[in-house]
Amino acid sequence: MTLWVGTSFKMNKTRAESREFAETLAAAIDADPDRWPGVQPFVIPSFTAIATVARALQHTRVVVGAQDAHWDDAGAWTGSVSVPQLADAGARLIEIGHSERREFFAETDETVRLKIVATLRHGLTPLLCVGEPDNVFNAGGSTDYILAQVEAALHGLTPKQRAEVIVAYEPIWAIGENGRPAAPWDIAAAFETLNEHFGSEVRALLYGGSVNQANAATTLGVPHVDGLFVGRSAWNVTGYLELLDIAARYIQGPKASYSAGDCT
Repeated sequence: MTLWVGTSFKMNKTRAESREFAETLAAAIDADPDRWPGVQPFVIPSFTAIATVARALQHTRVVVGAQDAHWDDAGAWTGSVSVPQLADAGARLIEIGHSERREFFAETDETVRLKIVATLRHGLTPLLCVGEPDNVFNAGGSTDYILAQVEAALHGLTPKQRAEVIVAYEPIWAIGENGRPAAPWDIAAAFETLNEHFGSEVRALLYGGSVNQANAATTLGVPHVDGLFVGRSAWNVTGYLELLDIAARYIQGPKASYSAGDCT
């Protein structure tokens, strides 16, 4: 069993701040290489800090990622960064389709698909983000909404390609500074459905959305959750280390499980 536990810095941290985070994380691994058995850490800094973070973590098993990529390898795309450029900077994973990209940068299901294809073409791991807005959740349409997103993103991929994709379910109502933390029964049906349709095809199914040290273990108890994609509670390296410890303890210890039928 492998649990993926990672964080995206979004548009935060200078290179110096990102280096400090990465060097502290690397020192913790050096001090105890077996501290997180069964846990795969990943860190996604801003574009400007990818090379800095990758250099600090190069001797560790931490996967360094990027928050977006263009689907073309090169060209007249002012302001964009290609997968080969990101790989050259040290990225090994590309976050694709985050709801903020979809809402504010006109990201579509088709551009998401193209970016996944480009990421796979260069041997990097796509981290596909999907999630529904509050009104869809309240209307009971979450599973149909996220299934449509995943199906569009993976359309045309071979089974071998799909097996490299990580899917992160991040309901829009749960993410961000004003997000509402999800109870296990809020997300159990979504993971049950994702697993039914894609669990045997993709690399992992992660959850993200107001994850913190208080609810991480409970969230991992939802069936078919293969890890956590964490925001602000992991931006302080101490908080991130604590979340890695929680995941490692979860793997080793007794586990509570929360099904789609639970409501208390």
